Amino acid sequence: MPDSRPLPQIGRHRLPNRVILAPMAGVTDRPFRQLCRRLGAGLVVGEMVTSDPALWHTRKSRQRMDHRGEPGPRAVQIAGGDAAMLAEAARLNADQGAEIIDINMGCPAKKVCNKAAGSALLRDEALVAEILEAVVAAVNVPVTLKIRTGWCAESNNGVRVARLAESAGIQALAVHGRHRQQRYQGEAEYDTIAAIKQAVRIPVFANGDIDSPRKAARVLDYTGADAVMIGRGAQGNPWIFREVDHYLRHGHRCPPPDLHERASVLRGHLVALHEFYGDYMGVRIARKHLGWYLASDCRFDAGRQRALRAAFNALEHPDEQFDFIDDLFRPASDADLYRATNGISAA
Repeated sequence: MPDSRPLPQIGRHRLPNRVILAPMAGVTDRPFRQLCRRLGAGLVVGEMVTSDPALWHTRKSRQRMDHRGEPGPRAVQIAGGDAAMLAEAARLNADQGAEIIDINMGCPAKKVCNKAAGSALLRDEALVAEILEAVVAAVNVPVTLKIRTGWCAESNNGVRVARLAESAGIQALAVHGRHRQQRYQGEAEYDTIAAIKQAVRIPVFANGDIDSPRKAARVLDYTGADAVMIGRGAQGNPWIFREVDHYLRHGHRCPPPDLHERASVLRGHLVALHEFYGDYMGVRIARKHLGWYLASDCRFDAGRQRALRAAFNALEHPDEQFDFIDDLFRPASDADLYRATNGISAA
């Protein structure tokens, strides 16, 4: 049945639907955020930005903080382990136009956790409370929080952290259904997310292993969450946002993108990457996206996908990549590409 509940609200921002793009380092850059918004994401969250302003001069940080041309609300995620530094980072980002500040307490990466940031913070609930209160007090925009269910199976403290967040003034909470030690292994569990939703009144967003409209609907129904947050399920499949939104509104699936649309979106994505990063980095960053698009293209089996990825990864110039995409979607491209990627002459 269609979900008839009021749509979630973060501060003064009423979301247009229940489908959110999760922040992913190295993925949710400005080109990808703009694409996902255009294809139905109700909210997109930028890549994690360090809370240390001394590092903001680097090219990577400048690009992660670039939200030019994006529709609001602009959500910026910050990461760190020092309350005062996080509060100052929140204030500076808000001064630069951020309309929502998101705090990262969910990243499982070693290089983040080793600095007592990301999901490592879940081991210290007193520090969690200190950080949340400091950041909320520092800005006049809504502050949200992303967590995991806990640090490990023996420390599943998601409900306690959620209550701390609500008490500190956090406006919405995203929960990934794994603890930190699982990283992305095994399957996400949704019992903890359901318990968190029962424990707090702020909006709760369910995250983890949501890769289809039906899965999104089942997770919302099971947990009572206000929205789903989709990360890896959007890699190579940015259409998932409109598909999930349509399913939640109408109770049935919308038609999948045809080959013409797939070609247009992929080509447009590459154009945006090259424009944003420049030719050298744009060509290289496009390679991982092409791999994800191929993985979601049912025309090619695993062996053909590997061959196509290898051929694309050998290309060094934007024009060569565009020619490859054009060939990929030509009616006769299947046979032609097979020959090209396997060194077989057409004669």
